[in-house]
Amino acid sequence: MSTHYTYRTLAMLCACALFSCTQPPNSQNVDWAYYKGDLASTSYSALDQINRDNVGNLELAWEYETGETKLNTIECNPLIIGGVMYITTVQLEAAALDAATGEELWRFNPWEDSSIRTDGHSVNRGMMYWSEGEDKRIYYAAKTRMWSLDATTGAVRTEFGENGSIDLTKGLDRDPIIKPVSATTPGVIFEDLLIVGSATPDNGDFGTNPPGHIRAYNIHTGEREWIFYTIPHPGEFGYDTWPEDAWKTAGGANSWAGLALDVERGVVYAPTGSPSVEHYGLNRHGKNLFGNSVIALDARTGEYKWHFQAVHHDIWDYDLASTPTLATFEHEGQLRDAVVQVTKMGHAFVLDRDTGEPIFPVEERPVPQSELPGEETWPTQPFPTKPPAYARQGFTEADITDLNPEAHAFVREMYWDKWGPSVLFQPPSLKGEFYLPQFNGGSDWGGASFDASTGMLYINASNEPEAMTMFERSVSEDRPYPYGYTGHDEIYDPEGFPVSTRPWGTLNAIDLTKGEIAWQVPLGTYPKLEERGLPPTGTFNIGGPITTDGGLVFIGATRDERIRAFDKSTGEVLWEYQLPFGGYATPSTYMVDGKQYVVIAAGGGGKPGTKQGDRYLAFALPE
Repeated sequence: MSTHYTYRTLAMLCACALFSCTQPPNSQNVDWAYYKGDLASTSYSALDQINRDNVGNLELAWEYETGETKLNTIECNPLIIGGVMYITTVQLEAAALDAATGEELWRFNPWEDSSIRTDGHSVNRGMMYWSEGEDKRIYYAAKTRMWSLDATTGAVRTEFGENGSIDLTKGLDRDPIIKPVSATTPGVIFEDLLIVGSATPDNGDFGTNPPGHIRAYNIHTGEREWIFYTIPHPGEFGYDTWPEDAWKTAGGANSWAGLALDVERGVVYAPTGSPSVEHYGLNRHGKNLFGNSVIALDARTGEYKWHFQAVHHDIWDYDLASTPTLATFEHEGQLRDAVVQVTKMGHAFVLDRDTGEPIFPVEERPVPQSELPGEETWPTQPFPTKPPAYARQGFTEADITDLNPEAHAFVREMYWDKWGPSVLFQPPSLKGEFYLPQFNGGSDWGGASFDASTGMLYINASNEPEAMTMFERSVSEDRPYPYGYTGHDEIYDPEGFPVSTRPWGTLNAIDLTKGEIAWQVPLGTYPKLEERGLPPTGTFNIGGPITTDGGLVFIGATRDERIRAFDKSTGEVLWEYQLPFGGYATPSTYMVDGKQYVVIAAGGGGKPGTKQGDRYLAFALPE
């Protein structure tokens, strides 16, 4: 056996032992027991019954309709434990299904008590499962409340919090909380602690948005056990990166994208979003720690261990929008335990898991500075030297669409002649700017998948630009900012296609052992262009990939409303299926009674803006 192979095998075994392998791959039942597959957030499965040779035979095994009439989207990554699937619906109800048939076993409606129904974010990306003997529980968030349910019956565990739930707007050590605090992505459970981030509004005016502090609760009582202030209080590290009293009024810097946990180290890794207000930092001069950072915390106490800030003084809404991926791979002849953070900018930062130091060098490079009075942008931003950017950055004349002469002329006249070129970290301005990557990325909350057997990271990316223009406005006590912004403006050619050259979306394989992109292929297509004979163009995409030992990468995410299986070695499409609604969620894969399934939520709608639905679809090989 070669040394090279031994390193790869050790890496795979290390990751499996620490994070994911609740059953051996040849077991009759293999679970998907955590959000994104395991506590390391690798979105990886050792199952190989469905593989390169037979995936083309994959067919629909069952379909579940939630039956709701008020539709939005579904972004849930289902949990499958002991043959039972746990999901959330469009309206954030919880349900348990027979994972082999899709039959509903129980359903919980969090809105039966109308007094707890509050405004807030309206998506849920998954759940947390805990068990001890016969005591089995589900924890999940519906808008501003975190619920504890009996996993067998769906009954509320009334001993938890206030009659079965905790109010996420409370316990932030700042009053009053003017706007809602919710949780859109599950946290992690460590020992008897439920560790969660939060989703907070990032627009509005200074002083109205809540802080994004990270909290741990007792899983039995719901009592808060610790809190980490992502906007530091006086005397804490990072306090001097804000104005003196910002901790009383600044908002955001919240860990809404989910957490990764190293059980052996007892460390939780939290990514954070931008401080608010998102596009104008008049009242928050400085680097603004711990906004846009990966933070390593002692999981038992919440004590700060290290951080890495990926964007200084963010005015672009470039949140760290996905869970970090804990990866072990060979680098320069040694196994390295790393935290890999993919970003909206298309950067993949590869950090040492113990220190936060970059494994591949990161350079602070000068970036353009804002011309808006009162704004003080940071003079530099961090750029990894490896891996290279996996999404396109900046918009030049050469990036104007070449789909046809009419589209090119339209984009030049309508947009280019007014705005001209832009680069990554182009400050918002009164004249307007192109933004590529757009404000959703690059890559968004779906995040990456990591295969420890090869050291390969898989990540999807969008390359459709957006635009934004700042404007002057009157100042008042309720509106202290002298500038507003038009929003995240979607811009298209006359036929509704993106204004940039193709591909408009990609699936990427990054070799972490070398810090290189191994392959990059278009992800998705526009059916109208497909009918004209064009090869896949790629599309804007939301939702992440999963990887299996069968040599496959499964992903939905695209505007064409399809789910696909790619060869993980080459990027070749081996199978695709037309979903009834867009699959803007990360799939799960599992085995029940010796049969492997792949399941995805198909709710459509959401940011891609396609028709809305209420389905879960599971696929398997024919008998």
